[in-house]
Amino acid sequence: MTVDNISSERKKYLHGKRKAKFLTILAQVSFLAIFVAVWEILARFEVIDSFITSSPSRMFKTFADMLKNGLMTHIAVTCMETLIGFLLGTLLGTLIASLLWWSPFLSKVMSPYLAVLNSLPKVALGPIIIIWVGAGTSAIVTMALAISLIVTIMEVLNGFTATDVNRIKMAETFGASKFQVFTKIVFPSNIPTLLNVLKVSMGLSMVGVITGEFLVSKAGIGYLIVYGGQVFKLDLVMTSVIILAVVATIMYQGIILLQRFINKRGKWQ
Repeated sequence: MTVDNISSERKKYLHGKRKAKFLTILAQVSFLAIFVAVWEILARFEVIDSFITSSPSRMFKTFADMLKNGLMTHIAVTCMETLIGFLLGTLLGTLIASLLWWSPFLSKVMSPYLAVLNSLPKVALGPIIIIWVGAGTSAIVTMALAISLIVTIMEVLNGFTATDVNRIKMAETFGASKFQVFTKIVFPSNIPTLLNVLKVSMGLSMVGVITGEFLVSKAGIGYLIVYGGQVFKLDLVMTSVIILAVVATIMYQGIILLQRFINKRGKWQ
């Protein structure tokens, strides 16, 4: 097989991938456009009650009004609280998982408690958190931390314990200390796992923030949703939910870009 033939096949392969990607994006955009159009038509012809379900045109007007009345402030508040909860949850979760890996005895002791805390509905902790840390940003961040921390610990710990045992034994045979095993083998080999945990942690942190804003907040997207429900402004509720979905998508894509950047520069593989 000549170089020209290989080049031609490679071009066909890349063209096929680009075509498949384009068709996928086209199908996604078409589905969204059709959904919005059908929604608007059903609302216009009163097939559905636009007071309850709103409509794209009413939501667009509501969005324009929200922009004039401090929408960006509410978005900034939610993003700030999410990032704080995300960073704290990731750092503390990784640190605690490292300690549990370091001490198998401690890991066995804490295992049932982690399982119980993971299955516990964190919303039930809301009143306790408010009493302990007060009603405000601290309570919202604590709620985000409560939701994301346990999952982060369990996922990171599972990655650490699944590290290739043969590599660890070989390092120990050559006299490596436990600290060296962790820093040279366990942690570097689990960087892909940590990057995947970041995506989960970001989503859970936002869930915690919105839950906290439902309970105690005077600003944020969660506050707008609760306020709209209290005053029966369903247009405000639906628009806020759409805004929340867009913000969550942007933050998630940010984590994916970070993951790709680190993967390109990483040397652990």
